[in-house]
Amino acid sequence: MSKHSTVFERNAPTAKAIDESLRSTKQSVFWLEDVQQSSYPQLTAAHAADLTIVGGGYTGLWTAVLAKRRDPSARVVLLEAQTIGWAASGRNGGFAEASLTHGEENGRTRWPDEFDTLERMGLENLDAIERDVAELGMDAQLERTGTLSVAYEPHQVEWLREADEGEYLDGDAVRTAINSPIFAAGRRVGHHCALVHPGRLASELARVASELGVEIFEHSAVTDLRTRTSLVDVETARGVVRSKKVALGTNVFRPLLRRSRLSTVPVYDYVLMSEPLSDAQMADIGWHGREGLSDLANQFHYSRLTADNRILYGGYDAVYHAGRRVRPEYEDREQSYRTLASHFLTTFPQLEGLGFSHRWAGAIDTSTQFCAFHGLARRGRVAYAAGFTGLGVAATRFAAEVMLDRLAGADTPRTQLEMVRKKPLPFPPEPFAKIGIEATKWSLDRADHREGQRNLLLRTLDRLGLGFDS
Repeated sequence: MSKHSTVFERNAPTAKAIDESLRSTKQSVFWLEDVQQSSYPQLTAAHAADLTIVGGGYTGLWTAVLAKRRDPSARVVLLEAQTIGWAASGRNGGFAEASLTHGEENGRTRWPDEFDTLERMGLENLDAIERDVAELGMDAQLERTGTLSVAYEPHQVEWLREADEGEYLDGDAVRTAINSPIFAAGRRVGHHCALVHPGRLASELARVASELGVEIFEHSAVTDLRTRTSLVDVETARGVVRSKKVALGTNVFRPLLRRSRLSTVPVYDYVLMSEPLSDAQMADIGWHGREGLSDLANQFHYSRLTADNRILYGGYDAVYHAGRRVRPEYEDREQSYRTLASHFLTTFPQLEGLGFSHRWAGAIDTSTQFCAFHGLARRGRVAYAAGFTGLGVAATRFAAEVMLDRLAGADTPRTQLEMVRKKPLPFPPEPFAKIGIEATKWSLDRADHREGQRNLLLRTLDRLGLGFDS
């Protein structure tokens, strides 16, 4: 099969239009600017706790809130290396998906015997998030709008026709829902996804946790875990927490447990945020259902509307730096932002002239099973969860429940899941990790240019239960 161009190459905008759209863009995370952040002190002394949580993102924050709801008398301490929600939890697209398995195909392939149970638990988890947001009075701008998956190449239309879930939309119907000339078909899935404001969700979870009595410390990076006879010393540069139990939510950052150090790789994802659309521009694109939007390419895009009718547009590029490094300088990648701006203008040519106000990037904690893994260490005193692979906005709450179940020694339907008990295959060490990831990315791009046809490498990874996409 010969290589053919994609619609983004066939209908590319001019370089001038791309330049103009990025002219006033600043390197800054919109979600973190658009929230009233509370500050918390640094740990500077010795403390005692029943539970110490490492990480002030969604995983740690949900664990803190749920731990206090289970036992209001428990002494709970949360330690964050920088500030609440500053990393992946404040930089994502705000898609709170019900799926715990990164979609049906991934789930059915890896856990066929328990997939229906995982689907039910995932939907219950999303319902619980919606209830928590309402009952705890969290201003997270949650909208239960569902998702719209779109096709822009003929082979992708066939994929959508063959899918079972949701409502199939032909070309006219999908362009009525969201007016893009490149959309050839779509499939709308209802209440399996909610949209949230990522920064506000993190900030509000911290507020609720603090009001429930959780002691939160920022700028308190944990340097070591030292196991005593019945306690774990959680050490920082200026203080220590002597704790009965520990929950780790460090995700993309270097694990404190040696056993997990090859389990994830940090993959950088890039995002643009537009200026607010005018009423006339909103009328031009429709999008009355305010669904979360994604496409079917291997190197896929995702987008959504904000409360003030900006468009967030991200995805496509997935960039890994050798050595599993996470560094601020990796976030400013001009090539990725120009690619996103070009693809945005191909998708919505009627919005030429609209500028992007913000651009940013974040590192995704990618695992070989494409969804979170769970573990218990130090004779049952330390629980951990990581590897959400871009699907952590909702799945982190489920992971928090799993960690709390395990630390309590409870045998529950969650802890009995094979998905929870089984660890993913590790990534190889360098230089093989970098070589393998780059080869896989090249193969995925090749498939997008060959009507979805997967080469030998991708077919082999499929058989082995491995994978990689943006």
